[in-house]
Formats: sequence, structure tokens, C-alpha cells
Amino acid sequence: MSTNHQLPKFSAIRIDQIRSELELRLQQNRSQLENLLRQKKFTWENLMRPLEDMQDNLHNFWSLVSHMNAVVNSNELRVVYNACLPLLSEYFTEVSHNEKLYSAIQHLKESSLFNSFNAQQRKVIDNELRDFKLAGVALSPEKKQQFAALTTELSQLGTKFEENLLDSTMDWKKQILDPSLLAGIPETLCTQAEERARANQQEGWLFTLEPPSYHAIICFADSRELREEIYRAYVTRASDLSIHHPEWDNSNIMQQILCKRLQLAKLLGFPNFASQSLATKMVKEPQQVIDFLQQLAKASKTKAQKEFNALVAFAKKELHLSDLQPWDVTYASEKKRHHLFDISQESLRPYLAEPNVISGLFSVVKTLFNVELRWVEGADMWHPDVKCYALYDENNTIKSYCYFDLYSRANKRGGAWMDDCRIRRQLANGDVQIPVAFVTCNFSQPTQKTPALFSHDEVVTLFHEFGHALQHMLTTVDYSPISGIQGIPWDAVEIASQFLENWAWQKESLLTFAKHHQTGETLSDELFEKMHNAKNFQSSMLMLRQLEFALFDFILHLQFDEHKPHQIQQILDEVRRQISVVPIAKFNRFQHGFSHIFAGGYAAGYYSYKWAEVMASDAFSLFLERGIFDAETAKSFRQHILEPGGSEEPAVLFRKYRGRDPNIDALLHQSGIL
Repeated sequence: MSTNHQLPKFSAIRIDQIRSELELRLQQNRSQLENLLRQKKFTWENLMRPLEDMQDNLHNFWSLVSHMNAVVNSNELRVVYNACLPLLSEYFTEVSHNEKLYSAIQHLKESSLFNSFNAQQRKVIDNELRDFKLAGVALSPEKKQQFAALTTELSQLGTKFEENLLDSTMDWKKQILDPSLLAGIPETLCTQAEERARANQQEGWLFTLEPPSYHAIICFADSRELREEIYRAYVTRASDLSIHHPEWDNSNIMQQILCKRLQLAKLLGFPNFASQSLATKMVKEPQQVIDFLQQLAKASKTKAQKEFNALVAFAKKELHLSDLQPWDVTYASEKKRHHLFDISQESLRPYLAEPNVISGLFSVVKTLFNVELRWVEGADMWHPDVKCYALYDENNTIKSYCYFDLYSRANKRGGAWMDDCRIRRQLANGDVQIPVAFVTCNFSQPTQKTPALFSHDEVVTLFHEFGHALQHMLTTVDYSPISGIQGIPWDAVEIASQFLENWAWQKESLLTFAKHHQTGETLSDELFEKMHNAKNFQSSMLMLRQLEFALFDFILHLQFDEHKPHQIQQILDEVRRQISVVPIAKFNRFQHGFSHIFAGGYAAGYYSYKWAEVMASDAFSLFLERGIFDAETAKSFRQHILEPGGSEEPAVLFRKYRGRDPNIDALLHQSGIL
């Protein structure tokens, strides 16, 4: 058995040829499917494998286009990308509504052959039949047309939501000529702002709403007016309050998305979109989600209120802020953190230079899972900042690749994420297509004087995203629909990522790479203790904020009524009234930028972060008992969580690893709430 090592050629992608290339692949797939269904008898080899070949061929092409649209967006690419979305939506709807194909797979399921298939093959077939039903294969021809139209429209609306948010984010700029306004902002962040101004042929310092730049002001700027100005700009992006660009207002987009999701759910026989969403998740009942989130909120709220009261008192006494406003909370919190623990995110940056952090991350992974990552020299990239790494197993064999695109820049989607470029699968000739992952972040760039210096929060984010990548890269599954991150229920897909975050906090791992970028001095025990003591600073407030997002998302999709025009804001206000302890500005339009649920995969699923965090915390608690680099525990985690991908139910795999069901107390203890 050999492996397929060919990496994508990003430089070969021609924007003006994307649509024609896509149309060709779709036509080839349609013709092949038609030929497949002419057969009299169906087997794995003459039906399921060719289907997988077709879908994987399409995925390997479109994953590159979709990724480039996210990381090197341009007007030209955007136009082509948007023109292709309806073609893809039409194709996938066509396949999922193909009754002959559904019948062929159903016959295979009911045949004597089914019992001779291995467990992974049976899982693929069961998932396919489930997804056919959820895609409306049993609908009447008229309702299938409605379903297809709704699916296409939702795809376009999600993209438009993301575009409005990106355009609104990129539009706002603040040029500062008076250096006194920079008081409080760390020198490294001022240097970046100065270089940003020069790159835009401007004097002074230039700030934007891109994450590193926004946080420089909202966390550190002593100027209250400046903090309020950037806060207002940030929380009103793509909203009715974006007065200069009403065409970027996502208000109507959100309403349309929710209406069409509800229509889709009802077409399939669900009372609401929340119920439809749970059909493919670990949790099956809406009330179970609500109860879970409210249980966490109840456990956290009393302590969160105390944390906020202490912040108000501190701000009044030490900062002379008698009325703490929303644009003061992050600033005051950072000051209080520094006051209590004599530490700030910025004081750690010199010890967290990118080369050391990457080396440390790879060292942790090598110690845990006996694999090694090495830089691939000369790999074809979409941007000069990107690096490619190959993952070698204990036999010095390449098992997978991963691209790192870590810096914030113009025309790049905000946030951090992992995505698959290629999926591991066994080909018809016995070769293995090895997996390829994308890890994308928006960290501060290097300056002319220093390498990229990460905050510790950014290090945690990198470990998180690489946890996702490991589940994709270490999989041993041979079938792409359930390989790596594919086929994992959405409320379990965050387990591996949140699990790996822990090694960014442990002394035994962190001190191997936290070294001063100029002197080489290791982070002192004293500084580490301060950092660790600050780990759970305001953890209950942070918990409630995430629960606010999760409850808003789930209740919105559970209760949405298209005849109630202001329901989105009303539900958000009510959730905040019940669980929030911090002040919320009346002009805050957080929902207009909540791309996780309006443009991503988290609709009626944002609770998944906390659901998976409970499992990840409990999984890590076994390492706390046995040692954070315990070989047997790491081997078990790799074998039962990382390698199986979506080939088994997460609850079953967790029990194999932990010996029992997950316990919520591990998360509460590790968060310092209990």
C-alpha cells in the first residue's frame, strides 16, 4: 500500500477558470452517477466506492477555492465564488433527491452483503441513508423543488452575511496623529499600527477593526473616548447603525436566513430548525440542550456576579471610573488582572515568539503521540506568510500535511479555524490519499524588529485549532465520509481541539518553549505562577458570556416566528436579562456579526462548544491523574478519540477511553467555578 503525496498547486488556480472547471466536474459526476444507476445489482465496489470517488474529486477542487475565498478574498474571486454557489447547491440537492440512488443504497443496506461489510462501511451506509431523509428524498416533486430553492438561497444568504461583515470590518480605519492618544497601548502594538499606516501611505498610526488592532485599543488604550469610538464601530458592524453603508446591513439577511431555515425544517416534518439540527448530533432533544446550558449558568452566575462587582469596585477606586461602560470592561479587566497578578497578556509576548511556540507545539504532539512535524520547503502557497508541515509517524513515513496561515491581514476572514483540504481515504488501487489540513488564525504579524510575538491567548487558540487538525491528520479511517473530522457529530467535533488547549497551560509543557526571543531566558517560575493564578480570572463571567451566545442561538432557532419582526433582538435581550452580569450597550448589534450561526455551521449548535468542553475537560482529567505526558493515556486518547474520526458514535468512543460517561464537574473544577 502506497500513499498519495501530491500537494495542491494554489498558484495554478486561475480565477477566470474556476467556474468552467467546476461545471466540468459536476457534469462528469452527473454522467458517472447516471451510468452507475443503470446497473442491475449493487455492491460496495460498483456503487459506494465510485460515489466516494466522485464526491472526493469535487471536494479536492472546491476546498481550495473556498479556502482562498476566505483567506485572500478579492472582488474578482468573490464574484466567481458567488456565481458557483448555486451550481454546487443545485448539484448536491439533485444528488440528495435522487430516488434511484437512495433506493440503490437502501437495497444494499437490506441485502445479504451488508453483514459482510466492515463496521466503517456499514456506518457510511447508515449515515448516507439518514442524510438522504434529512435532505428530503421522500418529499413530493413540488416540495423537493421548494427544498432545493431554499437550500440554494440559504447558501447565498450565508455568504452575503459574511461578505457584509468583512466589508464593514475592512471599511473602518482610525488614523492617529497625536501620540498622546496611544497612552497605555504596548510598544509592539503601536509599532504594528505605525507599520500599517506606512503600508497605507499614511502618517502616524493606523488602527482597524481587525482583531489584533481592535484589541490593542479596547484592552489597553487609556483614552476612554478612543475605546468608545472603536467599540461602537466594532459592535455595530454590518448593522442598521452602520449609517455610511446601509447596503451592508445584515438585519434583513438574518431574518431571511431564519425564515428559510424554519421553512426547511417544516418541509422535513420538524417543528423548528433546532429540532432538525439535533437530528445529526449527540444530543437529541431540545430541552436537553436548554437544561444543560441553564445548569452551567446556574453553577456560574453567583460567582460571576461577585467577579463583576469586584471589577466595578476596582474600576471606581483605582481607575476613577464611577460608571463602568461596556467599552471599559475589557480595559478595566486587563488592569485588574495586572493589579492582582502583576501580569498582562503583553508581558508574556516576548516569551512567546512564533518560532518557539511552533516548535513547542510540535514537541508536545511528538511526546504525546509519537509523530514528528517538519517544514516542507518549497511548497506552493497562496500567500508568502504561509508555511506547510509534513507529519511523520514513528517509521519516518509521511502520514499527513498541514498548512499554517497565522497572521491577520486585509481581505482575510476574521477569527481562527481549521478546515480540511484533503481527506484520508483508501483509493481503488489500494493507495491511501493522505489528509491535508488548513490551520488559519489572525494573530499579530512580525515587525521589522521582532518575530511574531503571540499573546498567551493566541497560543491557546493555536493549540485549539491544531487539536482539530490532529483529529484530521491522525485518522486511520479508510472512507472519506467518516474519516478525520468528517462525520463527527457537531457537538463532539470540539473535543480534540479543547483537549489540546490544556498543554498550553501546563508548566511541564509550556516552559519547554516559553523563552525570551532576545535573551533565550525561560519564563520564570514566578511569572508562570502569576500566569497560572490568572488562568481562571473572571472565568465565571467568561462562562456566562459563552452561555449567552449558546442560549441565544438555540432559543432563537427553537422559537423563531417569522411574524414577529423584532424577535431576534428580543430573544437576545431576554437571554441577557436572565444570565448576563455585565452592562450591554443599547446600540450593541452583536448578532449582526454572529457569523458562527448565520454564516457558519453552528446554527442551533453553538452549545456544542460547551458540550464538547465538558467531555474534553473530563478527558484531560485522566492526564491530571496519571501525568500530562503519560504514554498509555495518550495512546488510548489517540486510539479512541483521534483515530476513529466519525466511524463510531462519540459517546461510545468516550466510554472506551474514560471507562464511563462524561462528568460536568471536571469542567467546573478546571475553570475554577467549583
